[in-house]
Amino acid sequence: MPIRKYLGSIQMISINDLKVDSVLLLSILILIMTGLITLSSASSAISENNFGTPFYYLNRQLIAIFIGSIFTMICLYVPIFYWERMGPFLLIVGLLLLLLVLMPGFGHTVNGSTRWLRMGIMNVQVSDPARLCIMIYVAGYLVRRNRQLREGFVGFLRPMIVLGLASLLLLLETDFGATAVLLVTVLSMLLVAGARIRDFLMFLVTTIMMLALLVMQFPSRMRRFTGFLDPWDESVVYNAGYQLSQSLIAIGRGEWLGVGLGNSVQKLFYLPEAHTDFIFAVFSEEFGLFGSIFLILLFTILIWRIFRLAIKSAKVDHFFEAYFCIGVGSWLGFQVAINLGVNMGLLPTKGLTLPLISYGRSSIIMTMVTLGILLRIYHELNSGYASKHKRKVRKR
Repeated sequence: MPIRKYLGSIQMISINDLKVDSVLLLSILILIMTGLITLSSASSAISENNFGTPFYYLNRQLIAIFIGSIFTMICLYVPIFYWERMGPFLLIVGLLLLLLVLMPGFGHTVNGSTRWLRMGIMNVQVSDPARLCIMIYVAGYLVRRNRQLREGFVGFLRPMIVLGLASLLLLLETDFGATAVLLVTVLSMLLVAGARIRDFLMFLVTTIMMLALLVMQFPSRMRRFTGFLDPWDESVVYNAGYQLSQSLIAIGRGEWLGVGLGNSVQKLFYLPEAHTDFIFAVFSEEFGLFGSIFLILLFTILIWRIFRLAIKSAKVDHFFEAYFCIGVGSWLGFQVAINLGVNMGLLPTKGLTLPLISYGRSSIIMTMVTLGILLRIYHELNSGYASKHKRKVRKR
């Protein structure tokens, strides 16, 4: 597509013309602010110890949010049908990122997992952009091949091949958590799009069995799984169950109202990954049960508004937007559930952060980009833009 033609279709939106889901936007902003406040407390000790300043991680997160805000504004000006058209290209980009991180000299290894690419000023966890690329591709595929998906196994098999390849690359990075999130996200999109239940169940059962066998092949993963069942057992409390036991201590100390902002004890080198995977435990310790309920309520509102946007899109036959919203809502909901479950001892540790709250620059940037696309969808549905610019999707 000529660049001039592309730029000509991107219309600047004035503040008066912009249609925004105020509830969705407000929930996003409150979650980001809550994340910054919690991060400033949870990371202060380790930041002071490692870098001589208590605000090292906070400053880096602020820069990431600034970058994410710029990309979010850009997404507000990109018509949704361009995302749909770029689906196959974005799929290639996503798979190349997952492949590139496994190549010697490119991938950056932390704690035994090779999940990051060094990109100059920051390390990028490739599962974040790859997941967005795959969601966009699958949403477009479900529009183009919906009839085949509903009537035959071949229509279901094609996205499964893509999903299987992406999952294999993620497993080679030993990123089991990102693999599970991607599987749930894509399968949710397929189920809503009308995939036959027998195809869905067959793939789901097969996937669960394969993941179970893979976990058995990794002794460290098995120790994590068995450790969460009884973290207070003497044989695991100082080994595989150490993180969970310290997390439960933090949550228990919070009681009803918490010990107060900045007064967490577990963040003082007792709880590993206090500013990333286990930031919810620090939040619970400082703000208590009522604060935890408030945070969960914020995530519930966010996910509810996303699914509401999906329903609204489907009602006016904008199915690409609807499937994409389903994917985003499933991804956020599942990742939040896993993170909270891990912190509360309901699930084995997975290495997944809490969206918009935990420290992670590539994570929060890609999350803000994804939410920016949702804000554009809402604008198009409520401004009449989509009805004036009907998309012509090439049949394949």
